[in-house]
Amino acid sequence: MTQHGTMTERILACEVDDLEDGDSLAVETDREPIAVYRVGDEFYATSDTCTHEKWSLGEEGDLDGFEITCTLHNARFDVRNGKALCFPATINLRRYATTVEDGKVYVEPTGEEA
Repeated sequence: MTQHGTMTERILACEVDDLEDGDSLAVETDREPIAVYRVGDEFYATSDTCTHEKWSLGEEGDLDGFEITCTLHNARFDVRNGKALCFPATINLRRYATTVEDGKVYVEPTGEEA
């Protein structure tokens, strides 16, 4: 599932019920694609593209707890803070704040370096 948003205001990523625990999705924005992850009742967001090689983490990644694995070369990242956890990735993902209101998941447009 891909949504379109603008980076000048918060982005509606999805409905809470669109993602089950352990699911992720990619959200297209004007700046960069963002991956949104659901772990339990919490939602996290990072840049979508693996920092090792162009590959969508939201669409192609494998989420296990707080770790997203890039299925291209098995790089792993912590979805809570975007930190690269193993080779071949050595560069952290940008992380984005999320908020949940009225059953909708929003991503804040300004990301932070991990």
